[in-house]
Amino acid sequence: MPDLAAQPRQSLRFVESEEPITEPVTKFGGQPVWLSTPQWPMSEDHGRPMRFLGQIRLPGEQVRLAYLFLTEDYPETADEVVDTFAPDSGENAFFAQPGEPADFYQVATIAKGPTFGPDHRVELAPFDGEVDVDDFATRLGGAPQWLQGDESPGEPFRFVGQFDSSVDFPFEVDFGDAGVGYAFLDEASGQGRFLWQCS
Repeated sequence: MPDLAAQPRQSLRFVESEEPITEPVTKFGGQPVWLSTPQWPMSEDHGRPMRFLGQIRLPGEQVRLAYLFLTEDYPETADEVVDTFAPDSGENAFFAQPGEPADFYQVATIAKGPTFGPDHRVELAPFDGEVDVDDFATRLGGAPQWLQGDESPGEPFRFVGQFDSSVDFPFEVDFGDAGVGYAFLDEASGQGRFLWQCS
């Protein structure tokens, strides 16, 4: 399996699909394309399904997908708001198939559930090399650009991508004020970590 840490940076462009995407490709929105038994993460606080944000086709000849979920839209009062920014809060999930989810949230064998919006296919392009001082752009591969300081989870996790919620993202996602989300994966187990920072 290619080392995720060695993958070159790629830029993403999101294009809404006219019909559901059912192939094992990188996409955001719609429903996950499961490669084995569905493992839908459940909110630790609410006990209800998290919302599906997207899936990422991992590099290599073997078909492998990493799935990203967040808890959102359940609170009816401010007291019920949950924190999705922490990597081990049980209110976000990032994991791969083949592989296994982390042990700090429960999963259910449901194939379809809440989603952030309709399917968007992803067009990937090599990074053009032009780096701005505040270069928090959505990307796969390369290295993370931290908004508030390095919070990498450390070994054995490798950086997969980052997602700028304020620019060119297909859905409204609560990463705080102009927030950026960061995804990491343990290639051996398939367990992942996700966190976000905001300004």
